[in-house]
Amino acid sequence: MAEIYHPPVKRSVEIAGHKTSISLEPLFWDLLHDVAAREALPLNAVVARIDAERIEAEHAPGLATAIRLWLVDDLRRRGDQ
Repeated sequence: MAEIYHPPVKRSVEIAGHKTSISLEPLFWDLLHDVAAREALPLNAVVARIDAERIEAEHAPGLATAIRLWLVDDLRRRGDQ
């Protein structure tokens, strides 16, 4: 159980041809990789999709927060199926 409390890990991603770094806890990186594998997409494509949705939001959070929220919502939606 203690592994979920690991500090954030910074990684670089590319969105629309621009490199940026994102700090997420390893649990969220794992979930992001799971989504990419499930949808047969590169990780950058999943992050770009989340970023596009984030930008359209009325109260757009930062990218790392948007990724965390999107991943939790994805788990919730899949649990409702």
